[in-house]
Amino acid sequence: MENIDIGKKVEKYRKAKGLSSRELAKLAEITPSMLSQIERGLANPSIQTLKVLAKTLNVPTFSFLLEETITEDLIVRSSKRKKMIIDHLSYELLSPDFTGNLATAIMKVPPNISSSENPLEHRGEEVAYILEGKIKLYLGEEEYILEAGDSVKIPANFKHKWENSFNQNAAVLFSVTPPAF
Repeated sequence: MENIDIGKKVEKYRKAKGLSSRELAKLAEITPSMLSQIERGLANPSIQTLKVLAKTLNVPTFSFLLEETITEDLIVRSSKRKKMIIDHLSYELLSPDFTGNLATAIMKVPPNISSSENPLEHRGEEVAYILEGKIKLYLGEEEYILEAGDSVKIPANFKHKWENSFNQNAAVLFSVTPPAF
């Protein structure tokens, strides 16, 4: 919560609406002095004042309480990806981390390797795209051979297993929401 500056957000929304400080203060029924102090970070507004400002500015009250996003933290350089190897499968996280509602990774599956001994399920819904090679997908009671360019949606809690029974490497790009794998 250290990146939150309520005053700057009030000022940003006020300016976006084309309102002067005096106009917003009058509409929100607070003194211009109080609004000035809030915008400069010299006073913390009460929840009631935040609600009134939000209503007047036509924004959700919680929007004043969201942390600022540092855009640089959203970039993942290919040389800086988080990588892990589990039972000969390698994963490269394309998302910055596992926070939020979505994670995207590349799973590399060498020949004669499976993602698990038996089909598994997880609470996340998944969409996968085959980047290279061929791979066998066990989906419920069915088996499918997917090739580069093919994709699949796997519902949450649906048993599945990836298996590379071919003699070339396979790479699968997948996104999971919520992040769980």
